Amino acid sequence: MSTTANNTGNENAMATATEKLGTYLEAYGELIAERQERDPVWLRQLREDAWQRFHAKGFPTTHDEDWRFTNLAALAKTSFQRAVEGSVTVSAGQIEKFRVPGAGCRLVFVNGHFAPELTEIGDLPDTLEICSLERAIAKTMEGSEPNGSGSVGCAPEGIEQHLGRYADVRRDVFAALNTALWEDGAYLRIHRGAVIEQPIHLLYVSAGAGAAIMTHPRTLIVAEPTSHAAVIEDYVSIGEETAFSNAVTELVAGQDAVVSHFLVERENLAAFNVSTLRLELARGTNVSSHSILLGGGLVRNNVHPVLAGEGAECLINGLFVGAGRQHLDNYMLVEHAQPQCSSRQFYNGILDDHARGVFHGRIVVHKDAQKTDAKQTNRNLLLSDDARIDTKPQLEIYADDVKCTHGATIGQIEEEQLFYLRSRGIEETSARNLLLYAFAAECLDRMNDSPAREFVASLIGERLTDLAKNHQPAAPVAQVESAPVKEETQSWEEVG
Repeated sequence: MSTTANNTGNENAMATATEKLGTYLEAYGELIAERQERDPVWLRQLREDAWQRFHAKGFPTTHDEDWRFTNLAALAKTSFQRAVEGSVTVSAGQIEKFRVPGAGCRLVFVNGHFAPELTEIGDLPDTLEICSLERAIAKTMEGSEPNGSGSVGCAPEGIEQHLGRYADVRRDVFAALNTALWEDGAYLRIHRGAVIEQPIHLLYVSAGAGAAIMTHPRTLIVAEPTSHAAVIEDYVSIGEETAFSNAVTELVAGQDAVVSHFLVERENLAAFNVSTLRLELARGTNVSSHSILLGGGLVRNNVHPVLAGEGAECLINGLFVGAGRQHLDNYMLVEHAQPQCSSRQFYNGILDDHARGVFHGRIVVHKDAQKTDAKQTNRNLLLSDDARIDTKPQLEIYADDVKCTHGATIGQIEEEQLFYLRSRGIEETSARNLLLYAFAAECLDRMNDSPAREFVASLIGERLTDLAKNHQPAAPVAQVESAPVKEETQSWEEVG
């Protein structure tokens, strides 16, 4: 009886999933028909291979180990439509509040399509090429350009060499879906030896279109040897409509390049956001990934660096703040492929109300990656008895001369600290905000001083102030007995 019921349930689930895939099949058919003459042969083949992978596998379930803590039923059952270019008008005034002070330039995309009228380029050095990816692809097709693409100067050199060569469509179905359905995104190429002092701002806007829409932004960043740059990838909402943003970024860092990448997710609470950052590190590179998750209803943040060159260094740094019923999932896969590389993962989470967070950090040290030095730390604050965090630090080591550690902690605000601040005349909301900001500041301390860091600090400060204001303590502080932080720790180390 039980087996029959389970089989029936599985069949019904499969039928529902197949039915929902029809929405994506229709979108894929439309896109292929529209781009038949616009995409080069190699790109059409990439799309076809990726679509076949997605169609064969479908959305992951909690039976998939990499998704065991995140239920995608709400995403899978929603019928999203392709966002039609030009169907929504967004004014410069509407996006003014999303400006990054001190940014050297800003590329704006509305519902997945480049918006040249909202883009601000300024005086860029000749050593930086930046434009929409659609325009760069068009320039590879006998010099043609799509109508309304804008006139942001860039050359398409290296696109075929890099686009789609790093994101793993066999393993990640969302990367496969993006590869099949992307329509536009950003293309950046930082020339050899170039030092770009000001951060580059890529603003991806989801704007209400009267229906649930999906977008698949694609970003390609090529940092040539010995170049220096910082890029801010920023996801925002205008309006409260449901939207699904499925983004993939491939960042290729040449020998001795230094690159900082910032992901900022601050969409509305009806938003679904899945982002994948694939980093390829050559010899001697230093790449930093900073993820700041503040918005969205269901968010999945994938970061996958491959240290493919000897002596490469990678920092994966993040902060996620959730309240209400937000679900914020962070999946890190760090691959050490060459010797004498180092990686550091530091993720902090703050959760209130019924919010749920996930940290799944995985370090893989391949056989040839001797002298690896890797560290992984996840720290979490739960402000409510109903908040939840699932944390799973993980190591896979196939070399015998390494130093690797991992650990996780889960705790609450110490009532003694809160009482101390209140006894000094600081009212409760301000005292709570001070403690939260001190915890979050660990993430900021790992960023270099720059306009990007100042921008992120202001966003975090605003979010934590709102969180402190809206928090409802179980009882007045004066009536609560002091108690130490509830903490769980786990660590492992091998030194050869």
